[in-house]
Amino acid sequence: MTDSPQVVPSIPGAADRGWSAVPHPALVVDLGGVIQAVNHAARSLFPDLSPGDSLTDLVDWLGEAHRRFLLEPDTDLIRPHALPADPTEVDAELGGLIRGRRIVARPVRDGDMVVWWLTDNTDTRMAMVALERERKRTALLSDASAALMGSLNPRLSMEVVARLAAEHLGSAAFVLAPISRRTGGYPAVLCRRGGRPERQRLDVDPADLPGLAEALQGFPPVPSRWIDPATAPDWVAVEDIGPINSIVVVPLPGHGVPAGALVLLREEPDSAFTAEEETFARLFAARAGAAMSAARMFAQQASVTETLMRELLPPRLEQLGGVEFAGRYRAARDGERVGGDFYDVHSAAVMPDADESLAVLGDVCGKGLEAAMLTGKIRTTLRALLPLAGDHQELLNQLNSTLLNTNDTQFVTMVLVSAKRQGTSVRLRVTCAGHPPALVVRCGGRVEEIDSAGSLVGVLPAVTSNTVEVMLAPGETCVLYTDGILEARGGPLGDAVFGEQRLRQVLADCADLPAEAVAERVQMLALQWVGDGPHDDMAVVAITAPRGNHLAAVGGHSRGRYTA
Repeated sequence: MTDSPQVVPSIPGAADRGWSAVPHPALVVDLGGVIQAVNHAARSLFPDLSPGDSLTDLVDWLGEAHRRFLLEPDTDLIRPHALPADPTEVDAELGGLIRGRRIVARPVRDGDMVVWWLTDNTDTRMAMVALERERKRTALLSDASAALMGSLNPRLSMEVVARLAAEHLGSAAFVLAPISRRTGGYPAVLCRRGGRPERQRLDVDPADLPGLAEALQGFPPVPSRWIDPATAPDWVAVEDIGPINSIVVVPLPGHGVPAGALVLLREEPDSAFTAEEETFARLFAARAGAAMSAARMFAQQASVTETLMRELLPPRLEQLGGVEFAGRYRAARDGERVGGDFYDVHSAAVMPDADESLAVLGDVCGKGLEAAMLTGKIRTTLRALLPLAGDHQELLNQLNSTLLNTNDTQFVTMVLVSAKRQGTSVRLRVTCAGHPPALVVRCGGRVEEIDSAGSLVGVLPAVTSNTVEVMLAPGETCVLYTDGILEARGGPLGDAVFGEQRLRQVLADCADLPAEAVAERVQMLALQWVGDGPHDDMAVVAITAPRGNHLAAVGGHSRGRYTA
């Protein structure tokens, strides 16, 4: 047998067209499935092939394709892009394996002959499979980032990591956070493929599982081939899945400190993690660790902020010493809880030798967190100065000296009100320091201004002020407010200030209302006046002499309402 092909007459000029030089294997097959001619490339693929051999005996899947092509010549037998993802699979309709290579066959009919052109697409298909695998992994990393960054809750972040790892990387996954100093043990989440994450606390020795102790400290992982599943600790044996055949342990790197460790388990026989899969697991762990670390840092910052915020937020007011107190506060900026306005009420019980409760309302120059920090300093200083609460002038001077001795250049306006129950009435001592005057709502709706004035606190070497005594009959209310109420700009045209006259009218309609209702109504109407427009910090405090003569109204500790 020579290298030159035997060409049948039904393919005229084939030899002239360089038949033997065609780089792709070609087989000329008659309608009965007998090979009539082959080119040089086909002889390289089939060294023992001779014309006259049966195509089916040569390659069974190709013989079946030849038969179907003759029966249905218009059928698209070859769809290269629809090949199975696994290039080792054989599909007689689409192509198959020849000597370990993936071959795609394309038929061309010429009279009584069919020329089968064979194309080796093994490398192409392997590249396509690798590309598709990388696309899926990239999509997984992208989806993981989106899912992880969607929550700043540390526990939820751990659950997301465990669920994604179990679904895409192994049969089950453990996510371990650093050991808890408060409760001991390692906070952990276990998830099986297709299952729900389960929170656990593992009291284990990380050294029992090779690589885990190092991973929890942020060191590079050990290869999975170094981990013998047969010697793994009992906690790794997960219920509802078979014996573990392969284990991967990778660190979860965080921001500055490790975020924990990821333990991947695979139960399928002969499916040990490959080096490529371990590399991808490290990429996944890097993103997961960053998200978990961010969530933990946010939780820590939120806890610190909440602790500090308790000292800055206005207190919840109640009835003290038989006097009703109520307050409302609204920061200038949406989303902020604190600002430059503040109020406090201190019971006589916390002040030595005092029989009066002290209400304080102030307005620090400025807005936002910087102003809120100064209000925190002022409120702390006022608590320290409570032994001086009986002398408003001395208390203001001491606070003034404290502010002048700091680096703060801001000032504060304030109003102090000492309140004492006397029978069914309430006696007030009111002192203003650069603050809008307090207003009294008398029975019947008459509104009076308390004539107390003084200088700013934190500007001059001494504060000048005068203290005015006022009596409240049952049902009457003294209202303290900041200029954020008066200067609230809005209305029908959006440019009119709320103003003192409008405030007086609102208070006139609040006659005989309890303190809570008065404070709520003033703030509500001021905010309605502003609408969606900007406004300054707003604060209002209402001090009311309760109606009725219940003994608790004299004793002063009940939070209930008193009616005649």
